[in-house]
Amino acid sequence: MKIATSVAAVALALGLAPVAQGATLDVVKKRGEVVCGTTTGFAGFSAPDAQGVWRGLDVDLCRAVAASVFGDASKIKIVPLNSQQRFTALQSGEVDVLTRNTTVTQQRDTALGIIHAGINFYDGQGFMVPKSLGVKSAKDLNGATICLQTGTSNENTLADWARAHKVSYKPVVIETFNEVVNAFATGRCDVFSTDASGLSSIRISKLEKPDDYLVLPEIISKEPLGPFVRQGDDAWLNIVRWSLSAMIEAEEYGLTQANVDEQLKSDNPNVRRILGVTPGAGKNLGLDEKWAYNIVKQVGNYGESFERNVGQGSPLKIRRGLNAQWTDGGLMYALPIR
Repeated sequence: MKIATSVAAVALALGLAPVAQGATLDVVKKRGEVVCGTTTGFAGFSAPDAQGVWRGLDVDLCRAVAASVFGDASKIKIVPLNSQQRFTALQSGEVDVLTRNTTVTQQRDTALGIIHAGINFYDGQGFMVPKSLGVKSAKDLNGATICLQTGTSNENTLADWARAHKVSYKPVVIETFNEVVNAFATGRCDVFSTDASGLSSIRISKLEKPDDYLVLPEIISKEPLGPFVRQGDDAWLNIVRWSLSAMIEAEEYGLTQANVDEQLKSDNPNVRRILGVTPGAGKNLGLDEKWAYNIVKQVGNYGESFERNVGQGSPLKIRRGLNAQWTDGGLMYALPIR
C-alpha cells in the first residue's frame, strides 16, 4: 500500500489533462494499482494504524476494488485528501475513485463531472457537546457557538435546521479537520457539528477524555455516504458499484472470509454466481470470474468490514442501525448478482 500527497491543484494549474473518459480501467491495469482518495485521517473509515497501514471501512472498499481488478487487495495507493481537495483530485485524474466519507447529493452527482457508485454508510448530521455544558438536546443550543469544517455540506444543513427550529447560533467555520477538533477541544466553541459517525470517531480517537463529551440524540439530516467516480466511464463505474454490492450481498448469503472456500461447493445458485462457480458476472464486468470471491476472501463481506472498523469490534462501537441488512430492518439491500 502506498501513500501520496495531493497534487491535483498543481496539475490543474499546469494545464495537465485529466484521465480520458472511458479509460480508467485501462489506466489502472497499466499502472498496477488502484489509487483511492480518502480522508486525511478519520478513525474507523480511513486512517493509518500504528504501523502506518491505512485501515477503515472506506479503505476496505478501496481494497475490494483492487481485489476485483487484480485479484490482490493490496494493490492500492492511498491519497489523503481534505474536503476542499477531494473533488478536484477526482476530476483531474489524480485518484481513480473517492472512497472517502462523502455525502451523495444531487448537486455533487450532476454538476461536478462525478457520480456516486453506491452507498456504503447511511449517516446523518449530529452534535457533540461537553457534558459540562449541561445540554441534553440540540433544541437547547440557542446562542451556542458551533464549530464546523468548511467545504462540507454541514454548513448549509445546520443553517436550514436552525432556521426551521428558530435556534440562533454563532458558526465557527475552520478549513482543516484537525484545527476544528482543536478548536472544540480547547473550548473555542460549545458544539461540534458533523456527521454522527464522525462525531463518534472524533470522540474516541481525538479527544483526551472521551467520557467528558456527549453526542446529542438528534440527527438533523440524511447523509448517505459512498464512493464517487468520474462521469462518462460506465465500465469503471460498474466495477466500483458492483464491488460494493458484492460485499453487501456476500453478507446477505452468509459468505465470510472464513467459509468462502467451503461455499464454493454450495448448491445455492445465487452463491454460485457470486463466487464465479457459475460464470457470467465476471465477464459482464470485464474481470476474472473470481472477482467477488477475491473480495470476500481477502477483504470480507460488508458486515465483517463494518464490525471490525466501526462496529462492536472497534473502539467506535457504532450500532448497525440503518446500515444493517434489509432483512434485519436496515437499508443495506444489495443489487442481485445475476
